[in-house]
Amino acid sequence: MAQAASSALTFDQFLTLYPEDGGRYELRHGAMVEMRPIGPHEQVIALLRRKLDVEIERLNLPYFIPQSCLVKPQRGGEGYLPDIVVLDQAAVKDDPYWQKRSSISLGRSAKLMVEVVSTNWQDDYLTKLAEYEKLGVAEYWIADYRALGGIRYIGQPKTPTVWVYQLSGEEYQAAQSFRGTDKIVSSVFPELSLAVNQIVAAGET
Repeated sequence: MAQAASSALTFDQFLTLYPEDGGRYELRHGAMVEMRPIGPHEQVIALLRRKLDVEIERLNLPYFIPQSCLVKPQRGGEGYLPDIVVLDQAAVKDDPYWQKRSSISLGRSAKLMVEVVSTNWQDDYLTKLAEYEKLGVAEYWIADYRALGGIRYIGQPKTPTVWVYQLSGEEYQAAQSFRGTDKIVSSVFPELSLAVNQIVAAGET
């Protein structure tokens, strides 16, 4: 990741200064940071998006997946760009950041957030997990298809794992972990048929 700005920014300043060069940027500790995912990372995102879009269409669910959507967490000086965010068509209309900024600040605007793990895995396992929980996002997936997370999370030898966190009250329940031929269990997409090894394979082709 390459730093694109050094002065401390608020989320609103970040939105105003967001480059129109087609790049992907997040606000981290008040600094604008360019996100440069590798090709396999993008392949995994494409598979997940395709599978979720099929479910939305097949079941006529009142959700949609935007091309990009910035998230304003409660923590100041931060702004996240999830790999996938599934938005609620009705709820997002009430979000003050949606209409003009293609961003959200209310947890109820999103049904699901997905982060595909890269080398800065601590962000997904620690920082974003805590912030999405505080925001009240109903479901959060960590797709660690390259087994990059710490041993305390994915064991030794490290094994590709998808973690699913579901909100109960104001806190996430203990995560469900899925590996190998396990099919992901989601409360948002209860009929989804997607195994972890399919996700891993998508990152290998």
